Amino acid sequence: MAAGLASRYGSSKQLDGVGPRGELLLEYSIFDARRAGFTRVVFIIRREIEPAMREFARRLPADLTVDFAVQDLSQVPSWFATPSTRTKPWGTVHAVLAARGILDGPFAVLNADDFYGPDAFLRARAACDEANAAGVASAILFPVSATLSSHGSVIRGICNVDDGYLVELDEVRDIKREGNALRGHVNHVVRTLTGAELASMNFWVFPHAALALLADEFESFLKAYGDEETSESILPEAVSDLMAAGKLRVRALSAPGPWFGLTHQADRENVRAGLKQLTADGVYPSPLWK
Repeated sequence: MAAGLASRYGSSKQLDGVGPRGELLLEYSIFDARRAGFTRVVFIIRREIEPAMREFARRLPADLTVDFAVQDLSQVPSWFATPSTRTKPWGTVHAVLAARGILDGPFAVLNADDFYGPDAFLRARAACDEANAAGVASAILFPVSATLSSHGSVIRGICNVDDGYLVELDEVRDIKREGNALRGHVNHVVRTLTGAELASMNFWVFPHAALALLADEFESFLKAYGDEETSESILPEAVSDLMAAGKLRVRALSAPGPWFGLTHQADRENVRAGLKQLTADGVYPSPLWK
């Protein structure tokens, strides 16, 4: 998913060259996905960056199938009228549905501005096989201690897991280190974390049938919140609703990281340093595509 407006970053972070040779952060996800066994990439983008994204895609290996899906405000049910003052996309559920017409099997979905690490993609590739065989979705999760920012507090979906399945996600806000502990807030109540709790970083694997379920969730969202100018239908909330209704089972798969992402400009140097170190350690070649 690369259609976000990047309002906090201040520029198009999807196209920011942060690798040692100017690689985009999403290139590392593509590299890891390819060596894990994925053979197709679908970029979900906004119209304004389509020319630049298509130009970028020219440097990807020829054995990858590359497709594009453009997310825009017109992609709504026929009964709904988009408010004239609305300017931003409808969120990550809407983004996935923008690719509905070109997805023909189980699929992984993730953020273009996050780095998840090679192990996450190995787990996701195996999860696609299970999604195809059993109709089970998966969430690729990370220890919350691996997802913190040195530039302030973070919001994380902390996962409740039972017998290997995701049960619910609690949105914990303002998570930060206080001495030797991690503390955040749930509905203004302090919650102390060990750091080992699993957090969702918006990396999912869905069976193809989940697209119809997500479309239903999006319609329900529009009926309730469609008149709000900035409301968004986001995947964690939609998945939580589907789990609660017994319509979707979601395996909880833990990946070790490292994880890092581009949210603020202040994150850029940390991301650059992380990619440089991983390259020096031999996790990635330089140049990335040979």
